[in-house]
Amino acid sequence: MHGDPMMWVAGIRALYLQALHPRAVRGVMENSDFRRDAWGRLRRTANFVGTTTYGTAEAAERAGARVRRIHRMLSATDPETGERYRLDAPDLLLWVHCAEIDSYLHVLSRSGFPLTDAQADRYIAEHRVSARLVGLDPDAVPASRADLADYFEGVRPELAAGADARAVDDFLLRPPTHPLLVPAREVLWRRVAHLAYAALPPYAHELYGRAAPAPHVVTRRLRATGTLLRRVPARLRWQLPPKHILRAMARLGPEARPAPYKVGR
Repeated sequence: MHGDPMMWVAGIRALYLQALHPRAVRGVMENSDFRRDAWGRLRRTANFVGTTTYGTAEAAERAGARVRRIHRMLSATDPETGERYRLDAPDLLLWVHCAEIDSYLHVLSRSGFPLTDAQADRYIAEHRVSARLVGLDPDAVPASRADLADYFEGVRPELAAGADARAVDDFLLRPPTHPLLVPAREVLWRRVAHLAYAALPPYAHELYGRAAPAPHVVTRRLRATGTLLRRVPARLRWQLPPKHILRAMARLGPEARPAPYKVGR
């Protein structure tokens, strides 16, 4: 699944969703330079996902230890109460984890990636390993679609689209870029960002206060985008940094290449 090009759309959806947790997004605002180094932050996130997906077990453990070490040193101030809190608090780590996994699974399956219900549950369960790597107790992490739905139902009262969330929304629609690339941002990036936003759950649209197309229209656009992107030869897509897939194939052999048809075996 992580070799599919729709993962980029899924990643942006995850950012929109994560920004709706006031404490989680405040932690980003106080401790991240994402406004000045947006693309660097995206690359670092892609590198972590790529390492934990395609790297060796040792490399994944090192990447997880690095994330845990960074989170242990960071804190933020609650925008409502003024309370200081740590960014490695389990409830915050769990929110970020669930928003990511839900977005990856939702966008890929809705865009036509072949996946049965049982395989979707397996995907969520497998990610308890990545949850452990960032500092969570795997037994406290959703292990199925039903668990994930229950989690979001329980956390919804805590969500809000405050000033920080709206700053993330504005950033995702208009990320800083070189003046010569502004036309491309307006033509290409904004379409991707709008599609990622449209793929959010209805309650997220309500919180942000911006309507989205009807669900069947969004599904049609996701499928069309997925069909188009999947026509780009995989070998060409895999050349993009950080090239984890090519390194894994070099280590394990060409038969280890990711391919959707293998899911059905």
